[in-house]
Amino acid sequence: MPPSTSVAPPSGPPDWAALRNKVSLLLPGDSGYDSAKRVFNPAFDGLKPAAIAKCAKPEDVQAAVEAAAKRVPIAARSGGHSYAGYSVPDGGLMIDLGGMSSVDVQGEQVVIGAGAKLKDVYAELGGAGRCLPAGSCPSVGIAGLTLGGGIGVLARKYGLTCDHLVSARVVTADGKLRTASADSEPELFWALRGGGGGNFGVVTSFTFRTDPSPSVVSVFSLRFPAGSANDVLAEWQRWLPEAPPELWANVVLSGGSPVGARISGCYVGDTASLAKVLDRLTGKVNGTRTVKQLDYLGAMKYFSGSESRQSFAASSRILGEPADPAKLTSILDGRRGMDLLVDGLGGAVADVAPDATAFWHRKAIGSVQIYSQVDARNRSVATDSVAEVVTGIGLGGGYVNYIDPALPDWMTAYYGDNATRLKRVAKTYDPDKVFGFAQAVTPA
Repeated sequence: MPPSTSVAPPSGPPDWAALRNKVSLLLPGDSGYDSAKRVFNPAFDGLKPAAIAKCAKPEDVQAAVEAAAKRVPIAARSGGHSYAGYSVPDGGLMIDLGGMSSVDVQGEQVVIGAGAKLKDVYAELGGAGRCLPAGSCPSVGIAGLTLGGGIGVLARKYGLTCDHLVSARVVTADGKLRTASADSEPELFWALRGGGGGNFGVVTSFTFRTDPSPSVVSVFSLRFPAGSANDVLAEWQRWLPEAPPELWANVVLSGGSPVGARISGCYVGDTASLAKVLDRLTGKVNGTRTVKQLDYLGAMKYFSGSESRQSFAASSRILGEPADPAKLTSILDGRRGMDLLVDGLGGAVADVAPDATAFWHRKAIGSVQIYSQVDARNRSVATDSVAEVVTGIGLGGGYVNYIDPALPDWMTAYYGDNATRLKRVAKTYDPDKVFGFAQAVTPA
């Protein structure tokens, strides 16, 4: 049954001493506290949770939620990649899920703890001959990725990560551990597939259906001469929607004078088959081609980036229809150190109706990320520059996994027409905003 209606909030701060008797708890000044609160982006090192609950089992999460609910902000931390640092609740309780990181392959399904990182998920699945479409950064957590949708390099062939979700174990605001699936708590299950991390409850584990891992995945990189960015983007926008779903590709525009362009991607199949698809693009715009034939795990490692912490500013938009290449490239002119990345969608992503899950942008050509690496001396300048670029490119929408506090009308941008239903789910499962934060889905 859904949670009961809201009641008057308790008074006073949480009893951290009592919680410490139930859960491994770190308070400011404790040994290990400073390292435990760190997330991927050093820009958020200054945030200071009142406590960090290092949870190893669902009962730990329940105890933490019950102790802090309606008293201080609560946020779960899986991989710690929130672009806005929302997994570090300043003055609140951080629920660290790192101790819940098991990856258990069970035939055609896999049960994954909410604290698991993608590098470990891929290693276990690859060893078992199974495949789950997910992201590329090795230290990203499975929880945030799935809850925001889960765009990755195999999305056009296999769909989003959330499309493979069978069920999830969730601690809701009332401290109860629930199973959300098509048959149990179906509205919560719908919301967890694209409704964004940090909303509705704390997921402790996910059960996914998997596919047999492809025996061959061909990866490629295309480089183009200076001054060709407009042509590259124009042709990419024509080429990708017509390509078979076995192919995934992105296009990266690099700020500078002139703006640079490159395309990379993969193909579920051999290099001979890939060559025929690439020829349709390179016959229109010339570039150098690098191709490798790998197995599934090798391909996932090929796309994995660095696990080192990175300070950056970023935002996103959605490419719903072909854009004017000149508009996108001109805004990057002279902006060294900034990239505009368009990750291709379509294929299996578009085979699912926009309202079948909470992930709204099913019919888009791609998601657009504007990304700038920064350091402490120029963070504000870089953040302002990113804001100028996203305004200048004239695109709408946004991907909640690239969450941006400055995004106008963010609720509609992330969730489109699904926003109203998501608010109803929030009213049912978190009427008192126990899991509230600056861009939380709040009750209708």
